[in-house]
Amino acid sequence: MRSIRAIFIKQIKDMLKNFSVLFMFILFPLVAFVMTELVGGKIENMPAGVMTEHAVGQMEGMPPSFFTTMMASIFIGMSLIMSSSAVIAEDRENKSLRFLVIAGVKPHSYLLGIGGVIFIASLFTSVAFGFIGRFNQSEFISFMIIMLSGSIASILLGAIVGILSNNQQAATGLSMPLAMILGFGPMVATFNEQIASVIRFFYTYQINVIVNDFSAGIKEPLLVIWINIAVLAVLFIIAYKKKGLRN
Repeated sequence: MRSIRAIFIKQIKDMLKNFSVLFMFILFPLVAFVMTELVGGKIENMPAGVMTEHAVGQMEGMPPSFFTTMMASIFIGMSLIMSSSAVIAEDRENKSLRFLVIAGVKPHSYLLGIGGVIFIASLFTSVAFGFIGRFNQSEFISFMIIMLSGSIASILLGAIVGILSNNQQAATGLSMPLAMILGFGPMVATFNEQIASVIRFFYTYQINVIVNDFSAGIKEPLLVIWINIAVLAVLFIIAYKKKGLRN
């Protein structure tokens, strides 16, 4: 418990000094807010001639949460993977992880310390998304459950990438394609059944299903997400034990 607390405090200090990581937790809700207010909420005030009547009709028919659910799905699939991988890769690059392992810090202690900070940050971001999306009470609860479950999966995946990378540049190179696939894959899958048949086994697809249709049952998507989490947790332990003591 003491080691988890020490790593947790260390990570808070490091994260507050790392603007590029903090920016990832601000960017997507900010975009969602701007798009909701300027495009969704004020479409009726748009000057005549800017859009066709058909386009205006389509925009007016959008639910208030349209941009929120879009940005929230991308946030889970991209920001958390890239931020957690960058944080852990930085520890490896600075040899911090090497000293922690020599000191006897266990994989779960390190992950809880580092991941706990990122998880709490994602909690605040998810709450912001919830208010921007103007969900009712039951929708907000379902939204938070699915977002926080997805956060755990993305933090684990990012942690695996960070452990396998010797520096932040390598982590970015590996996490970027994964983040693009998991972040934008669910949207592409809505237009391609073959892609959907594959990506539906990944947690980001299940998040996209729920946040776009709260009437869909939450049990099956949550089961898929937590199976993903279990697999990723095992892979993190393996990666930590294999490369934790290496430069």
